[in-house]
Amino acid sequence: MKTVLIGVVAATAISLSAQAEVKHISDYGFIIENRVQVPSSPEVSWQALIHDVGKWWPGDHSWFGEAENFSIEAKAGGCFCEISGDNQVQHMQIEVVQPPSLLRMTGGLGPLQSMGLYGALDWKLNKTDSGTEIVLTYKVHGLNPDGFKELAPIVDHVQGLQLGGLGDYLKSAPATE
Repeated sequence: MKTVLIGVVAATAISLSAQAEVKHISDYGFIIENRVQVPSSPEVSWQALIHDVGKWWPGDHSWFGEAENFSIEAKAGGCFCEISGDNQVQHMQIEVVQPPSLLRMTGGLGPLQSMGLYGALDWKLNKTDSGTEIVLTYKVHGLNPDGFKELAPIVDHVQGLQLGGLGDYLKSAPATE
């Protein structure tokens, strides 16, 4: 599994302005944080986050190869899902919805799910003078026999790609209110 993750990261180029940081690593998990500044308001950014996920999520980070299969059901107990015909994945469950400032999801993204790892993923949208700062924080915990020193930076990189996809999408769209 580790080799696959490292290969995915090595094959993926970063072309985004998201700031990434592994904030904490322990024997039982890690905390990562990524940030991006976008010119749109929190309200417009929120709409893109929720309703346009299939337009900004990296398609190569999907189970079925097409970003357009992603959806976010923005309600408590809702689903961050990927559905392609009979193939279906609940990537995460929606726990907190506070438009336009906080969306919290829980679960394990990608290979973390099959590894039995669990986390809380917060999308925080903060109004700034120039638009919105989006902060993506993922707190992952569980038991990984290989530890988290190699895994945390890989997940951080992938989270940066995902947040960068949203940032690039919002930067290319007109900043409408």
